Amino acid sequence: MATFNLKINGEQQMVDVDPSTPMLWVLRDHLKLVGTKYGCGIAQCGSCTIHLGGVAVRACMLTVSSVGNQEIRTIEGLSENGDHPVQKAWLEIDVPQCGYCQAGQIMSAAALLENNPNPSDNEIEMAMNGNICRCGTYTRIKKAIKTAAGSAS
Repeated sequence: MATFNLKINGEQQMVDVDPSTPMLWVLRDHLKLVGTKYGCGIAQCGSCTIHLGGVAVRACMLTVSSVGNQEIRTIEGLSENGDHPVQKAWLEIDVPQCGYCQAGQIMSAAALLENNPNPSDNEIEMAMNGNICRCGTYTRIKKAIKTAAGSAS
């Protein structure tokens, strides 16, 4: 066990865990931030997407010891009231069906728009590649991203 001082959603958090513990389990089990979902456990589905230093990463494969001083943002830290442009567009376009993958989808979309505020269709597809939606809402996801970017057609 080791003590890690992490900056998560703007707040310092201390956890005592094994250094090889994936951030997914640190967030869910130790800090009770359960918006980040477990999907596959091998970084292939995107349900566990968080931001590490502003970059979308898979929390299931990111060990707590590899975080260092980089800030982590989870779906809970994206906005206080669910009013991030991506979250608002998700509701406007009525993206979710079952909703299980949506936190990861939203986190990937938010990271894309932070780095590229007006992405092309191809850039959206590349950024969202690896975020699996079993309900198949990909068309609505792309439309919501374009809406959030202010470029919906």
